Amino acid sequence: MEKYDAIIVGSGPNGFAAAITLQQQGLSTLIVEGADTIGGGMRTKELTLPGFKHDVCSAIHPMAMASPFMRAIPLQAYGLNFQYAPYEAAHPLLEEEGAVVSRDLQQTIQDLGEDGDRYSRLIAPVVQQWDKLAIDTLGPLRRPRHPVQLAKFGMKALQPASWLAHTFKSEKVKALWAGMAAHGIQPLDNMATSAIAMVLLGVGHRYGWAIPEGGSQSIATALERYYRSIGGKIQTDFWLKNKFDLPAHKVLLLDMTPKQLLEVKNLNFAPPYLKQLLRYKQGMGVFKIDWALSEETPFSDQRARHAATVHIGNSFNDIALAEHDAQMGRVVDKPFVLFTQQSLFDKSRAPEGKHTGWAYCHVPHGCTVDYTNIIENQIERFAPGFKDTILARHTFSPAQLENYNPNYVGGDINGGLMDITQLYTRPTFSRNPHRTSDPMVYICSSATPPGGGVHGMCGYHAARLALKDHFNIKVEL
Repeated sequence: MEKYDAIIVGSGPNGFAAAITLQQQGLSTLIVEGADTIGGGMRTKELTLPGFKHDVCSAIHPMAMASPFMRAIPLQAYGLNFQYAPYEAAHPLLEEEGAVVSRDLQQTIQDLGEDGDRYSRLIAPVVQQWDKLAIDTLGPLRRPRHPVQLAKFGMKALQPASWLAHTFKSEKVKALWAGMAAHGIQPLDNMATSAIAMVLLGVGHRYGWAIPEGGSQSIATALERYYRSIGGKIQTDFWLKNKFDLPAHKVLLLDMTPKQLLEVKNLNFAPPYLKQLLRYKQGMGVFKIDWALSEETPFSDQRARHAATVHIGNSFNDIALAEHDAQMGRVVDKPFVLFTQQSLFDKSRAPEGKHTGWAYCHVPHGCTVDYTNIIENQIERFAPGFKDTILARHTFSPAQLENYNPNYVGGDINGGLMDITQLYTRPTFSRNPHRTSDPMVYICSSATPPGGGVHGMCGYHAARLALKDHFNIKVEL
């Protein structure tokens, strides 16, 4: 068997980011993937009917080009192209006109009416300062390179979303804010829930919410092509159960969450470290549906028909209550639903004249309730006739998601609860949480800062530490 400087277990965005960062420095690396195809959360399959391409996990990618790591890789040269919708996101309401977010910041400010100036004061600094903020926020806690900008951002970002919502006057802007904050998959009165909303809106105006042509698998394919072009190697169909089953290597980087780490044999972790892994908190799960549709989704709000992502949940209060109840373990009959309609903007996703739909809602961790009717009924409220367009559907319960990808414990797609206690100190309380108690083993999954999303920054930071610790190589984006 060959010997490698580093082996990376897992071929999601973070696994690829770690492997590429190491390979770029001249190390010999191998990615090991348990499934028969690469990609992790970046996979596209015909889940319903032939010709309908569905994103199995991630779909729309706000962080794809907002990530310093992703921007540093020439992915377009390796076949990756993005499409963009007229609106990055729409938030329809039942009793009045909803809100939309376009890439044009000034147009969005104008559309938001009386709350436009307040929105501008909150989001425009994120748009303008993102390059500096990205370096200091998308990673573990450390001395900031841009302390002034980070402090100004943090004063607002660390607040609960419910606090900042009260500063808006109109119901439509409060609702829009709730939908953005709810991407954090936690109650909106939790500390730091404003951060996710500010980031998603800011990068939406700066880079757009990207739709990869051909599906999310296209991102994985481009990463694979680039990685192989610089000498990297990949082995699929290899589920790691025992460290000694791997080829010889100097360092090991694991794109795995604590539950999986605890199941791998012969990882030399100290008892105190194992105790911290056992205390790691998982977040809510999701119930996901993919549809093959006979026509586009008939949203009553016409602008929602031109948005990449539609947040379905009505008012701020409705969404806040739904997220709170799901966190408390209750079944919600009108949940917050994230809906995407990629085929409107990428014609390769469905047969001519047909369309795809992709949606999920947050449910109690490990929930066993079938949410199919609940989700479809919720969509029908805002798009009467939607049910009549359904040709076929495919569902993922929390347990099925975990079976598909063991990192999604109990359906938790963020790799762990991203509340204030685990936002930067995940999975353990450490200045460098990508390190483990075994100096030869690192964690590069979304269970490390900065958490979930297709950005690769967890993998980059883990690789950066490994390079410094074992190869005396310093890298900085």
